[in-house]
Amino acid sequence: MKKLPNLDALRFFLASLVLIFHLPNLSRNQGLPYYNDLPIFNKGVDAVYTFFVLSGFLIIRLIYLQKEKGTFSIRNFYLRRILRIFPLYYLILFFGFLFYHVLLPYFGVPFETNYSLTEGLFLSVFFFPNIFAFSQDPGGILKILWSIGIEEQFYLLIAPLLFVLKKTKILKVLVGITLLYFIVFHLPSSAYLRNHFFVYFYLLSGGIIAILEEKKKLEFLKRSVVIPMVIVGALFLYFFTNIFRFEDLWLKNLASIILLSLFIHAISCNNFGFEIKNKTLNYLGQISYGIYMYHVIVLNAVVFLFLKLKEFVLLSDIITIILINIITFALTLVLAHLSYAYFEKQFLKLKTKFR
Repeated sequence: MKKLPNLDALRFFLASLVLIFHLPNLSRNQGLPYYNDLPIFNKGVDAVYTFFVLSGFLIIRLIYLQKEKGTFSIRNFYLRRILRIFPLYYLILFFGFLFYHVLLPYFGVPFETNYSLTEGLFLSVFFFPNIFAFSQDPGGILKILWSIGIEEQFYLLIAPLLFVLKKTKILKVLVGITLLYFIVFHLPSSAYLRNHFFVYFYLLSGGIIAILEEKKKLEFLKRSVVIPMVIVGALFLYFFTNIFRFEDLWLKNLASIILLSLFIHAISCNNFGFEIKNKTLNYLGQISYGIYMYHVIVLNAVVFLFLKLKEFVLLSDIITIILINIITFALTLVLAHLSYAYFEKQFLKLKTKFR
């Protein structure tokens, strides 16, 4: 299957947004100087939502095309997902519990863990870390796993559904499910879904756009360079300004799923003849899973270092902020690269056997 353009660069951009979202928050919590005055520093959740749309777009597109060829295998689908996600997920999960329950007490760093370890492990191991993260606040290293849990829950639901559906019915069923779930999610009685971020409609919307593209229903978007450029421009405003801030959650989510889905379509279907071919940028996108998973570990280490350093060296706030950002970013990239090259790749090689 032909690889779609520009998505690796997008992954790197989104992972970077999550990093710069968490960095000032931890610095502030530990009494270090921080900077988050620009809107771009507060778009971490929106970046994760974009990841969701992208995942739905790619996964549902893959299943749809395989059903079209009669080659879709649930077994192979889940084996590929396991080999891509499980190794790093469980590595970070193990380290997170070790960090908060063993390492921090050993170094005398105060951190309150007022939850049941058994419950936390159970929810995290069986892919409900979003419930654990937003009910107990277990610490940043474990909390970021919430988004991986949402994706895994979605995979467990979507593959059997699409397997039993006839190809001609898939689009209608997905649209119906998305509309119904979107309504249910925003009902006053559905606070549990909102509090634990069960935002499946982001993944579903990406899949709907993918199928519409495969069915040639979006050709009108390709007849002019203007429409894709407007969509990309709107996405720029979405992340770099607060224009798309709405008081009503349902309106914010609706605007997001429409814009993000159209944006993924615009750049991946190369609607305006633009393709990012920079090898470094695309490689950074390939290791974006590691960037996302490791960045909080690195951030904790860097913040701890600067807390100790300020006892001996007097740095201005500006210098401290710049150094924390540069060091965190650089070390995260190094760690993500090493993980990809010497750990994740061993599983990815196996993944190719189940294509």
